[in-house]
Amino acid sequence: MASAPSPHPGMGAVFRDKSCTFRTWAPFADAVSVHGSFTAPPWTIGIDLAPDNPAPGNGHDYWSVHVNCVQDHDEYKFVIRRGAQVVWKLDPYCRDATEENNSVVDDPAFDWGDHRFHMPNWNELVIYEIHIGTFNNTDGKPGTFDDAMKKLEHLVELGVNAIEVMPAQEFETTTSMGYNPNLLFAIDSAYGTQNAVQKFVQAAHAKGIAVLFDVVYNHFGPGTGDCLWQFDGWSRGDRPDLGGIYFYNDDRAICDFGDRPDYGRPEVRQFIRDNAMMWLHEYQADGLRFDSTLNIRRAVGHGGDRGEIPEGWGLMQWINNDKDGELPWNLNIAEDLQHDEWITKETRSGGAGFNSQWDVSFFTALRDAVTPSSDDSRDIGAVAQAIQRRYNNDAFRRVIYSESHDEVTIQKGEWLGRMPEKIWWGHPDWYEPKKRSTLAAAITFTAPGIPMIFQGQEFLESGTWTDNPTIKDANSMLDWSKKERFRGIFELYRELIAVRRNLYKNTRGLTGQNLNVFHVNRAGKVLAYHRWMDGGPGDDVIVVANFSHNAYDSYTIGFPRAGNWYLRFDSDWSRYDASFTNTGYDTTAHADGRDGMNCCGNVGLGPYSAIILSQ
Repeated sequence: MASAPSPHPGMGAVFRDKSCTFRTWAPFADAVSVHGSFTAPPWTIGIDLAPDNPAPGNGHDYWSVHVNCVQDHDEYKFVIRRGAQVVWKLDPYCRDATEENNSVVDDPAFDWGDHRFHMPNWNELVIYEIHIGTFNNTDGKPGTFDDAMKKLEHLVELGVNAIEVMPAQEFETTTSMGYNPNLLFAIDSAYGTQNAVQKFVQAAHAKGIAVLFDVVYNHFGPGTGDCLWQFDGWSRGDRPDLGGIYFYNDDRAICDFGDRPDYGRPEVRQFIRDNAMMWLHEYQADGLRFDSTLNIRRAVGHGGDRGEIPEGWGLMQWINNDKDGELPWNLNIAEDLQHDEWITKETRSGGAGFNSQWDVSFFTALRDAVTPSSDDSRDIGAVAQAIQRRYNNDAFRRVIYSESHDEVTIQKGEWLGRMPEKIWWGHPDWYEPKKRSTLAAAITFTAPGIPMIFQGQEFLESGTWTDNPTIKDANSMLDWSKKERFRGIFELYRELIAVRRNLYKNTRGLTGQNLNVFHVNRAGKVLAYHRWMDGGPGDDVIVVANFSHNAYDSYTIGFPRAGNWYLRFDSDWSRYDASFTNTGYDTTAHADGRDGMNCCGNVGLGPYSAIILSQ
């Protein structure tokens, strides 16, 4: 007897009450069936799917069937027939897959309890970027979400209130940074199950930590293998090298990574939009970080730029509008790296609608100011410009950092290395790498923007990071023994984060919009700026940074008001490292104008150090 289409909505395998709706998109198929552990006999005999829209002229884009007697965690595959061609395919919407390359029925239901997490205000966020496979490892295998959950107390102690998880979707390689997605809806089997991710988010929320997930929509693959590539057997006749229904079938498919999805197909747009909503609802994510939005909005790749992709821009607007309509407090971040204000402009004005974007120019200015061996090579004017950059006249429309996964790994054969390694290769734990890398961190936590650090940065992790433990001389797994070995550096980061978040109620200005870079001494390599929200004691903050090897026992700068100014942080404090010299101190500002300010006072600056003062 011919099957009937399922009356139930949803794509992939939608499980309910020991039965399941199976639905897939296969517009060029002549027939579709589902085979699995629940068919009799298992895998040999399939159950036919019926067209959802069988009326003449409508085509057979979607196929579905409702099957009784299906158990949670049953395995299955779609079998697609097109002429004489027969292909067995994983379900693009499946929530789990086995090592044997079968899709798994996975009930997304999870008991979240009565706890309701409140996303921190964006101006109070401090983000910690983690890679699940290398963050916490105990047995030589890639780490899991369960392993990462065991280190949440470390993040509480550090003081961060948001985690950004690098892509955890299923990938084909044994280890990966995650930017080669194969199954967008499935958690990589090496990292755990859907339920493990939900438990991780629940545990983070219970500790007051938001969770953001990194998503990859600018390309699929490379190595989309048994799933999306030529999914229903169709490919363009004169271009069998192209990917079929999920991909562009012209030169717009060309990308520097895998292959670019066809954002012009409504079904592909829906597929990507559904994935974004899955993270926000099924995992209760507090936001998303979109990888390389440039490659969604422009057809760039292999050294060429083939122009704009308007439908890619429209897709980003659609997802951001839906997020804002349902969860306006959640944070969607773009990695565009082109300094384009339209990325974070509201969609009603034609913008892409992201809430914030990575600002690589901030990293570049800091790197160029702290890594050269000679002080003469440090351009603090460029640092001043980087501090002042903002998008859409909003200080928190950008994420700023001195380390991220992009800058600490191996790219195109070049070993980039972490910031201490960049400063003195092979000697990351010596005086100058400690001083200058923490100076860069101090600027990151006091400049306008949402600050972010990369895993291990807080205890001076060094070397070149990679996801692959087989690469000789590279560092994959974090060395957690360094937390105690460099306990002082950890305390430095902990204090910086506390000051940035105004946990002591005397540095509110670091969460404010206002900035005045009032002192730029290019010859002496000293920079000073004023941060405030409303102004006044406990709000006005003065930051002074010394990018030279010289110490200044008494350096005169401007202050906005007379009176006592108290040292809230000094990266030169000897508690952080025995080689540091305690040069900073409380000071008193007097009513003599300086640097365009009403008052002036003297401060102490250690070599390669930053101080933070407030009233």
